[in-house]
Amino acid sequence: MDTRVDASPPGGRIDPRRVDATTEAEIAAHQAADDADAMLDAARFARRVRRRLGFSQAEFAARIDVPLDTIRNWEQGKRCPTGAAKSLLKVLDKAPEAALAALP
Repeated sequence: MDTRVDASPPGGRIDPRRVDATTEAEIAAHQAADDADAMLDAARFARRVRRRLGFSQAEFAARIDVPLDTIRNWEQGKRCPTGAAKSLLKVLDKAPEAALAALP
């Protein structure tokens, strides 16, 4: 019979004592940090797609038919592309020739 006690939870499990000890303020701070990281990831992705295509912000905005301020806000992490814009960026990233040929 193995009587060892492991202080750390097994892989993929939570430590209920640590979860119970977490305050609402700490949870809110973690959520804010996660949201900020997600915005930065989206900003980097939008910028990387545009640069790989070789467009300036103004050229890119005209090609995908969105306001220039929208592109700037995406790339500065002020806003996140959502819905169709997010899908279009993914297609432009994976199949740029086809996507650009389909755009006016």
